[in-house]
Amino acid sequence: MIDISASKPRPAKVVICLGVAQIFAWGTSFYFPAVLAAPIVADTAWPLGGVVGGVSIGLLVGGLVSPRVGRAIERYGGRPVLILSSLLFAAGLSGIALAPSLWVYLLAWAVVGLGMGTGLYDAVFAALGMIYGKDARAPITNLTLFGGFASTVCWPLGAALVDAYGWRTTSLVYAAIHLAIALPLQLAAIPRAASHAATVHPRGGATPEKAASPRSGLPPAQRTQFTLLALVLTISSAIGAIVVVHLLIFLQARGVPFAVAVSLGTLFGPSQVGARIIESLFGRHYHPIWTMVASCTLMAVGLLLLLVDLPIVAVAILLYGGGYGIMWIARGTLPLELFGPQRYAGLMGRLALPALIAQALAPSAGAVLLEHSSAEVTVAVLAAFALFNVLLIGLLWAACRPTMRDP
Repeated sequence: MIDISASKPRPAKVVICLGVAQIFAWGTSFYFPAVLAAPIVADTAWPLGGVVGGVSIGLLVGGLVSPRVGRAIERYGGRPVLILSSLLFAAGLSGIALAPSLWVYLLAWAVVGLGMGTGLYDAVFAALGMIYGKDARAPITNLTLFGGFASTVCWPLGAALVDAYGWRTTSLVYAAIHLAIALPLQLAAIPRAASHAATVHPRGGATPEKAASPRSGLPPAQRTQFTLLALVLTISSAIGAIVVVHLLIFLQARGVPFAVAVSLGTLFGPSQVGARIIESLFGRHYHPIWTMVASCTLMAVGLLLLLVDLPIVAVAILLYGGGYGIMWIARGTLPLELFGPQRYAGLMGRLALPALIAQALAPSAGAVLLEHSSAEVTVAVLAAFALFNVLLIGLLWAACRPTMRDP
């Protein structure tokens, strides 16, 4: 018999360590081009589409490996996978720094993508689920508060480094951050003894060897829930990626001057963090599906308000950003509640596959739609998909209702 309470690390320590690592994981991958793309193009004359396309390659690779990552966390725990992520980020960013050609640069982004697949939210959520089981909701929620500051920390840092040393040295500094800061934090966050803490239960629960594998299949009712949840997360991820990349274009199409559009765009990050703080304060009192219902509803309302010719753009951004922010919380907590901790890591990997692929392809699809129609039509299409997502989450709520219990 194993004393789980003795092997579980304190949630506050784990969240702080992994949270700081998440700031740099997101800031040096997903948010990388916002500051570095223009200097790279200016220095190398590589096409902007190719330089920015590195992120899409990274997300695609991360999505493709995510099912295997989930199974690895299920089998070995989160510690080795998160350690590997820091090493992969460092290797990929070093490759970007030293790339003599665009093709080598894109190949280095594939390595960064392996780091994204093993080290961004989905993998970390799975690791927390392995440690804390049903009690992982609070750590997952609190972790996302840190991730919301990735651009706030890394954009000014990257801009200062580029201005002083150039983009190649900046990329090497990013790589060093993963080795000197993120790696030690991830080592400290999850002791070896805690990797499988939640999979061994003192009252006779399943052990790691006996835990059900997601590949063994879900009961029919849970298969329906899983499919609906995967659709909701995939659509939300696609919408979110398009809005993040093209938000300024949408605002300017409403007649908002560029400088004002940039100022309004800065509301997006604080609205995410603010909504996550509210969720962290009150989320323990209700079922996680209500977080996803709120997310889908707020995203739809925000997009619909962008279509209305009224001076409420700031309100639209705040509502949409809040919905998008808590989507990431629901992405980690709802599968845990619906399917339990035994299958959680493996199922998180399977859920991440379509969501990350959609996130990778959506900005390009949005650009094509903008080129062949207009910003208004593009926003209308996004709003239609967001409304469809509200319908899907309603169906998921109906499918889960017989077994739902608020905390």
